[in-house]
Amino acid sequence: MKLASALCLMVALAPAAQAGRVSFGRTRDGHAAHLYTLTNKNGLVVRFTDYGGLITEIDTPDRLGKPANVALGFRSAGEYEALNGGYGFGSPIGRFANRIGNARFTLDGKTYSFTPNAGPHLLHGGPPGYNMRFWHVSMKRLGINHGAVLSLTSRDGDQGFPGTLKVRMTYTLTEDNELRIDYRATTTKPTVLNLTNHSYFNLAGEGAGDVGSHLIQINARSIAETDRLALPTGRIVEVAGPFDLRSPRVMRDGIDTLRADGRGGYDTPYVLADGPRPTPELVARVTEPTSGRMMEVYTTEPSMQFFTANHLNGKDTGPSGRPYVRYGGFALETQHLPDSPNHPEWPTTVLRPGQVFRSTTIYKFVTPVDRLHN
Repeated sequence: MKLASALCLMVALAPAAQAGRVSFGRTRDGHAAHLYTLTNKNGLVVRFTDYGGLITEIDTPDRLGKPANVALGFRSAGEYEALNGGYGFGSPIGRFANRIGNARFTLDGKTYSFTPNAGPHLLHGGPPGYNMRFWHVSMKRLGINHGAVLSLTSRDGDQGFPGTLKVRMTYTLTEDNELRIDYRATTTKPTVLNLTNHSYFNLAGEGAGDVGSHLIQINARSIAETDRLALPTGRIVEVAGPFDLRSPRVMRDGIDTLRADGRGGYDTPYVLADGPRPTPELVARVTEPTSGRMMEVYTTEPSMQFFTANHLNGKDTGPSGRPYVRYGGFALETQHLPDSPNHPEWPTTVLRPGQVFRSTTIYKFVTPVDRLHN
């Protein structure tokens, strides 16, 4: 009977649907972390860890069929704990992604104040972030798709936010080379919520230099204007100059223009819709011309932050051993607009008891071979 059970298990984890778990080191307090692997029939590989729910690796082939990891990250939970605080590689962000102006907001007549961590503002909800906590992981076989459900409870008062929040995040790898992230959350008290994933990508391979040669296209006619500290001014303006990415543009051209204007690069909230959409829609496409790799982004969210890793400085290295130089990656963070709690005219981020927050984002990896077949 034991042999039969083992054989059944081997069949269940056949190569096309294999989902493994291995050690990923320990955190400072001795808590063991684990690394999980998802694969599909095309050989796309996605790895993530229960420490922080971090997406650590995405292997996808180039025009010659040679795979490379296109997600920036580190080698172990210990490295993430020690180094990732200023980067957020692969991170689920909560309770509130991006900035809250002057580290305060008012909800139902009560003002909530926080300790600033980005100049005078609150960034990504403040410590301890959701990317520094252990998530409960349940591996799933979802038809022909392969994935995992990660869950986390954020208690009332956690990070200073009201309400006990229960978050469920599902990672699904489809046979169409889509990494799909589905979020679900409920609360016990009125609160504000803005969840996103903060993965950085380099389609030439992590550590392969800057992303200046990548082509970027974003289907948005407007942005939230921001000041020099990346906080929205409250004005929604039409895209123009380097911010107009409705047609493919070389990232370096836009970065150079922004630098000449005294900005470090892109850290820009694009307005995608007037509110959340019922199904994910194509909002962005990035192509790396040498490898031929392309990534498409689909989301239900009404906004997306485009960030070109302006703060990387070559000090730290990833799994390849190569330094992460300035502009060594880009992030496309689907979310609500920054500082939304202080702008009631924008799509709301308020979540109340009895309501269920749902959101979906898809990162689809398209190879030159896929494009020929299509």
